[in-house]
Amino acid sequence: MSIRPGLGAGVPELTARVARASGPAGTTAVWVRDRLDGRWADEDFAGWHPRDGRPGISPAQLATVCVLQFLLDLSDRDAAEAVRCRIDFKYALGLDLDDPGFHHSVLGDFRDRLLEEGRADRLLDLALARLKEAGLVRERTSRRTDSTHVLAAVRDLTRLELVTEAVRAALEELARTAGHALAGLVDDDWGRRYGRPVRLGKNPTRPKTRMNEAGADARRLLEHLAARCPGLLRGTRVEALRQILVQNYHWDPAGRLRWRDDEGDAGLPPSAARIVSPYDPAARYACRGQVTRWTGYLAHVTETCADDGTDVITDVATMPATSDDRQALAGIHARLERRGLLPGEHLADGGYTSLVHMDRAGREHQVTLAGPLPGNRTRQHRDQQGYAREASASTTTAGKSPVPRARSARGGMAPTPRPCPTPPRSSWRASPRRNASPAPPGPPAPPPATASAPWASPRASCSSCRSVTAPTSTTPPGTSATRCDPASREPPASPPAATACATAATEASPRPTCSTS
Repeated sequence: MSIRPGLGAGVPELTARVARASGPAGTTAVWVRDRLDGRWADEDFAGWHPRDGRPGISPAQLATVCVLQFLLDLSDRDAAEAVRCRIDFKYALGLDLDDPGFHHSVLGDFRDRLLEEGRADRLLDLALARLKEAGLVRERTSRRTDSTHVLAAVRDLTRLELVTEAVRAALEELARTAGHALAGLVDDDWGRRYGRPVRLGKNPTRPKTRMNEAGADARRLLEHLAARCPGLLRGTRVEALRQILVQNYHWDPAGRLRWRDDEGDAGLPPSAARIVSPYDPAARYACRGQVTRWTGYLAHVTETCADDGTDVITDVATMPATSDDRQALAGIHARLERRGLLPGEHLADGGYTSLVHMDRAGREHQVTLAGPLPGNRTRQHRDQQGYAREASASTTTAGKSPVPRARSARGGMAPTPRPCPTPPRSSWRASPRRNASPAPPGPPAPPPATASAPWASPRASCSSCRSVTAPTSTTPPGTSATRCDPASREPPASPPAATACATAATEASPRPTCSTS
């Protein structure tokens, strides 16, 4: 099918006169034609179609219909009906009033062509270049990025339905491409089991028998193709069947095929690698929070958000549903730099921001990444167990610091930590014996710490201390908080870096260490 030029020849006079008379204020379709005329032509799609053949519908017109379909939230049937009946759509496409339009399935075929060989990105680059020439989008303005879930066009299947449908999909693919490869394998029983789409539900009859039959049939099919037609193993559906078989079955020591149980250490792959449909092997099951659960992909949309301009989508990135938002940030900046549309300020939520990505965006692209930093993601914080630093500040009561008991890793109550399990021999004693001469007075004991508790902040090492992150000392000036002997009053002989490390370590864990005799 070849293409015929359609858009860019001008709007017929009668169509323009009727459109202006019926809608003096204009509509979205009229605005698109008046402001964005010439953003693409049929020559831009020349590589999509052969040079000879039956003339087809203008791809520039179909691209315009897809844009209007997105702006007005129309289905394929509604968009085809709007082209056939609405005057503003005929004006936007440059059609006569008596033009019959096209069938709605043409839009699906156009999108299938758009998905091949990265054509969608090239079409977006072309549209943004024309918008940049028109002054609707500029470089170094504010951008914002957010992600949304995209549902895959597949049916939710149980594991048993998945294996059974994978065998059926592989048989359908082989029947279309190489029907001779199924000779001697498929019989009437296979036709009854895989002759129609699988509908078993969550509680099928004879589930173990069905599991064994589906696994045995999949194994026989793969072994049959490996022995007679090895080249057919590289087919899309056959390769998906092989992966689904490995993910849901295992071979016991006796060489028998066994079903992987959901409970226990069954070896089931994580959701990031588990195939959920033989018709879309890249789709994954994912969940966010307690409500959002879907099977499909994750789309990252970047658009302009300047106060003095129109919001225009400048980048769209589709990634697996189980991917992290931070993984898309580098690709977004790289594509915006190639298009000459890098932002000056990039707004994002906490899923994209981190100190590393903020520093990289500013260093490599001179982009200010703005957004909240992610919070505490530890298990103890999610379960509200243990003691956080902000909750571990001790208050002195009658000269004593209350020490709460924390839960241990096994769920029980951990013993109360003590400053010193075995008191060392020192020059002073906390409780002298009866009828014994009192010990000579030593230096004053260090004051109790109020910034943090010894169990909340472990001792810092000199290799990890930095001057910018050293905690502020709470010890009054002129007093020492580390040693009890007179040598501690002398100025330190160590370099400033080591002194800062030692001070940070002792302040993070104010445990008195007295010199022994």
